Amino acid sequence: MKKLFELFFIFAKIGCMTFGGGYAILPIIEREMIRKRGWTNIDELLRYYTIAQVTPGIISVNVATFIGYKRNGILGGIIATLGFALPSLTMIIVLACTLNNFSDLPIIQHCFSGLRIAVGALILDTVCKFFSKNLLKKELSLIKNIVLLLIFIASFLLSVIFQTNPVLIVISAGLCGFLFFGNQESRLIEKPEEDTGEQGSPKNPPTQEEVKNNMDRKV
Repeated sequence: MKKLFELFFIFAKIGCMTFGGGYAILPIIEREMIRKRGWTNIDELLRYYTIAQVTPGIISVNVATFIGYKRNGILGGIIATLGFALPSLTMIIVLACTLNNFSDLPIIQHCFSGLRIAVGALILDTVCKFFSKNLLKKELSLIKNIVLLLIFIASFLLSVIFQTNPVLIVISAGLCGFLFFGNQESRLIEKPEEDTGEQGSPKNPPTQEEVKNNMDRKV
């Protein structure tokens, strides 16, 4: 129960700072989940973000669900989701009821301007992390790294210049990744170590003469 309360309050704290959507919240989740507690790592967190983008729902909430499920199973996923969503939901209700009363004040407009700049910086930080972790991977060959870079450039051009539907971009990129990398082994199957003799070579089964000598010694 203590772990569930801890999970709830941690994600509630993160949820209170959810300005700018799922991408802007990545640096905060990284600090709380990786640097402070070691509950996940950056590669795993980026995989959560990738899955969260192609599944229904809000990206940051989906990521919270994945991390909670990893920590405490289904109940952990539910608790993490509630903890993350409740502060934001409460703020939205309060702002929806009161924002029209003071939204025209210059000080409020200046606050929103500052928030937009900060959110832009956080999103840029997220983009840099995605770029450094998902492109130019050392474990891949040069040709496959070039393929990843081409997918990135094509997706960027389709989105910015041609205003292509993001759903089509995501599906097309996923198909390209499957075609180029789907035949790779996700895990290396470790072969059991062979029993070796003193010389490091596989140990041969004993011969009949050796068995006979051993029996004579026992007798």
